[in-house]
Amino acid sequence: MHAFIASAHTFVGRRKHNEDAYLLDPEEGVFAVADGMGGYAGGEVASRLAVESLAEFFQHVTADADATWPYGLDPALSLAENRVDAAVRLANRRICQGRQGELRDMGSTIALVSLLGSSAIVAHLGDSRVYRLREGTDGPALEQLTRDHSLYEQLRAGGVAMPPLAEFSYANVITRALGPQEEERPELHRIELRAGDRLLLCTDGLTGPLAPETIAALLAAGPVEEVCERLVHEAFLAGSRDNITAIVVAVVD
Repeated sequence: MHAFIASAHTFVGRRKHNEDAYLLDPEEGVFAVADGMGGYAGGEVASRLAVESLAEFFQHVTADADATWPYGLDPALSLAENRVDAAVRLANRRICQGRQGELRDMGSTIALVSLLGSSAIVAHLGDSRVYRLREGTDGPALEQLTRDHSLYEQLRAGGVAMPPLAEFSYANVITRALGPQEEERPELHRIELRAGDRLLLCTDGLTGPLAPETIAALLAAGPVEEVCERLVHEAFLAGSRDNITAIVVAVVD
């Protein structure tokens, strides 16, 4: 079993309103970032609904071992994976139910980590990301644990020669997210953790302007509270035009 230290920071940046939201729940070992879509009203509501629904579900099933889950178990998944899958699907349902009137186009990305002691479940929809920084023979190495659900990544994975993301005209087109499809389910997988690992969950307001090597250098140095704020601050200084949100989780032993 490992112990963890976690910190979160969000910043409106150069936008008028903050449509990002986050969940920081060390007691449940659950952390998530959400980036809302669908205009100011829709984006803010969708991201808030996402993290509130996740928090409510995890706390409910922990408090009541006999609680009824909103979805049946998938035999292809472990119990821990089923719990994460059900939580994200419930958040999606809540957003779908609210897509009416001025909120009819709302949606949200989600990137989530559920800690299990010596391992973790990583789940995501959209282009919010999860990274792991791990000490290697040549120093700290950064690994992106999620693959964006975006038009850019879909084309690139299909073998299309793509320009840098910043130069792509449809860089903001998301192919999967909470909200648009009622039966949407997250992409998820299990990872092993080691003492010294650092996890970063973040919205694209952070990853857009910062190169991976910059993220790695910032993530490696200092207490997690300072690291989290520094990552957000540096993304803003680098020209981010979006809201910026980060959660840093350190595996301490």
